[in-house]
Amino acid sequence: MISKKIISAFLIFSLSVKVFSQTDKNWQNKIDSIIQIKQPVNFNGVVLINKNGKTVYSKAFGFSNIENKTRLKMNDQFEIMSNTKQITSVLVLKQVEKGKINLHAPIKKYLPELKQTWADSVTVHQLLNHTHGIVDVEKPLAFKPGTDFKYGNLSNILLGKIVENISGKSYRELASKLFKQLKMNDTFCYSKNGKRNLVFGYINKENKFTKVESSMINDENLPADGVISTVNDLVIWNNQLHKGKILSRKSYQLMTSESAKSQHDVFGKEKVGYGYNIRIAETKGIQYLGHTGLGDGFSSMNIYVPKADLHIIILENQMNKNSNLFYYTEKSIKNIVFESELVKPSLIH
Repeated sequence: MISKKIISAFLIFSLSVKVFSQTDKNWQNKIDSIIQIKQPVNFNGVVLINKNGKTVYSKAFGFSNIENKTRLKMNDQFEIMSNTKQITSVLVLKQVEKGKINLHAPIKKYLPELKQTWADSVTVHQLLNHTHGIVDVEKPLAFKPGTDFKYGNLSNILLGKIVENISGKSYRELASKLFKQLKMNDTFCYSKNGKRNLVFGYINKENKFTKVESSMINDENLPADGVISTVNDLVIWNNQLHKGKILSRKSYQLMTSESAKSQHDVFGKEKVGYGYNIRIAETKGIQYLGHTGLGDGFSSMNIYVPKADLHIIILENQMNKNSNLFYYTEKSIKNIVFESELVKPSLIH
């Protein structure tokens, strides 16, 4: 005869499996609803959620060319804008590991062409975490280096020049070599004559889309905004970066340790930690790393949750005209995932 304890245990197990299965399916349904609802934002992009090396959600929704109604595909390439800055940080830190850059040396050492006196006090470290105070290479500082945070592209433009001066190679060459090593075969630096499968970017004004005809990316700002990638390649990037395949442990800890604080709506209403072009955040006990990118008719969000080995990557070829709606869908999807079994302890032990 089967004992009551065994029957009871079986019922509890069955109930747990059922609840887990329903919950598991529920978060997917919620995301489906979010990306299909056209108000207040008409989503146009791709979503990839990967856990423990497996894709658990993958969907392309909308068009790569809205005028021609060409459907988006999961391997389409997008401008990732400021998510480029993470790649620049890695290129700098690889030079640090070779002993060619001192993070706490004044940038004048590597950029002797700078004429302002602040070049003798601003450090490479301060460029990496946006605490430098530089607003223009021809103007005085906005604040004393290290005392405040001011996000912008200029710091990464300067970092790009530093790695070029140190290595004797162009940023494009250095980044391309890194992508090849990591087998990120669909990732490259933007050029007007080599767009591959890059989709068109659009400005969204009240869900009416206007194509961006001319990119803001040029050779100078490549280190800030110029990388083109796919959701699948960004999973490769996350895995290589966060699992010790690109940088030494020391370099990685420097990059992902809080050395400044900054507020961004995707990461909450309060200031969170900021490292070297990466945010270090916590929501309801969930610790995660990530960044966003915006411009040229594109939006991107790349989040990694280390303890859950979870990637949430969203690339859109639209940018809302209304700043209150920036990253609207990205925030909604992140919130759904953070309430799901993907990050919370399983009901089954």
